[in-house]
Amino acid sequence: MDSPKKPEITPTENGPYLVKGLANFANQKGPIAPKESMALCRCGGSGNKPFCDGTHKTNGFSSAKQDGRVEDQLDHYEGKKITIHDNRGICAHAGRCTDGLASVFHLKEEPWIHPDSATAEEIISTIKKCPSGALSYTFEGEKGYTGDGSPSIFVAPNGPYVVSGEPDLKDTKRAEGASTEHFTMCRCGGSKNKPFCDGSHWYNGFKDDKN
Repeated sequence: MDSPKKPEITPTENGPYLVKGLANFANQKGPIAPKESMALCRCGGSGNKPFCDGTHKTNGFSSAKQDGRVEDQLDHYEGKKITIHDNRGICAHAGRCTDGLASVFHLKEEPWIHPDSATAEEIISTIKKCPSGALSYTFEGEKGYTGDGSPSIFVAPNGPYVVSGEPDLKDTKRAEGASTEHFTMCRCGGSKNKPFCDGSHWYNGFKDDKN
């Protein structure tokens, strides 16, 4: 039997994300009725967020990656029982790691990851909460799978689209070590690493009171 076709996400040049075949779409208020084909705003300016209203045509939005973005590089922090992998280039700065397990993940410190400062189980539980897929791990010789469930998009409050369930992301080069199962996509228009979120929404005043 053929596997069901995956939903597709296509970041268009200087325009919205085109999403096809998605069944699970929600924000903090609850489910959003999906359409078979949707255009989702990623310029930050739509008056009908999360949907595109064409504002990208007049506000100068560019979908190009920008100079000064964090380097695409996978770093490895090897502990006695677990190795933590990290690519800062795709981090959305949600803080699930530093807030959730500060003994391992240290802000403003190098090295910032200390894999022997908590149990492997605690580390794995924390990494599974990383929405961007910047963090992953190898435990007992096998790289951990950090997500499951049906393909879905969650519209984070004043933040990115949180994508999970491994939809088919078209025409997009992945960062080294990046998860294909879960990732965060910019919707404020300010990321230097489009289409992925780099945390710019924290600093550019992006607001979306409806979602």
